[in-house]
Amino acid sequence: MAQKILVVEDDQVLRETLAYNLDKEGYTVLTVEDGSFAIETNRREKPNIILLDLMLPGIDGFEVCRIVRRESNVPILMLTARTDEVDRVVGLEVGADDYLTKPFSMRELLARIKAHLRRERLIRETLTPPVTHAADLKPSLSFDDLSIDLNRCEVLLNGNILPLKPKEYELLVSLVLHKGQVLSRPQLMQSVWGWDYSVDSRTVDVHIRWLRRKIEPDPDNPTRIVTVRGIGYRFEG
Repeated sequence: MAQKILVVEDDQVLRETLAYNLDKEGYTVLTVEDGSFAIETNRREKPNIILLDLMLPGIDGFEVCRIVRRESNVPILMLTARTDEVDRVVGLEVGADDYLTKPFSMRELLARIKAHLRRERLIRETLTPPVTHAADLKPSLSFDDLSIDLNRCEVLLNGNILPLKPKEYELLVSLVLHKGQVLSRPQLMQSVWGWDYSVDSRTVDVHIRWLRRKIEPDPDNPTRIVTVRGIGYRFEG
């Protein structure tokens, strides 16, 4: 079955251009031109990824992203004509996974879509692993009051399951499996997002901030995920 892409774009020419090119690639394409329809369509159709314009009539892209993210973990790739860094950061803060600044090449857009869909497929496969023998079971990792069940893909703090988003979980596991080692932002981008090209490292920083809010006793003075200035991050346990 073809993977489903929801395109939310109020510019008719761009909307039709995206639909045409994505259809040629074999995707099932759904198009809407405003935020309200985007929210309704996501609930009804459950797309595999959303391409979301920021400047929409009625409900803007930020609010659409915020609402969608509360309801599902569908990858959201924001399309924006704004070049202000603040807008990009806000987009990531409200739940976007990625963004492209207009004008962009169709080749890059397709590469990012494929990367996100590949990662989501791997996550789904990980969430439902076919375990048939005891030898197939993966170990649980424990660090004082923090534990990670690699079979159930669950993170517990003081025995309580933390509501981590898929990429937050992957980011934590990547750091934990390299405990004590410094991982650069590009290394984490490749490990978690699967991107082979340069993107804004702030994506990693935002997700690290989210993780710290959930696993650190004092997120403003982290002791588990430590920043190594100018390089990246290190997990201390």
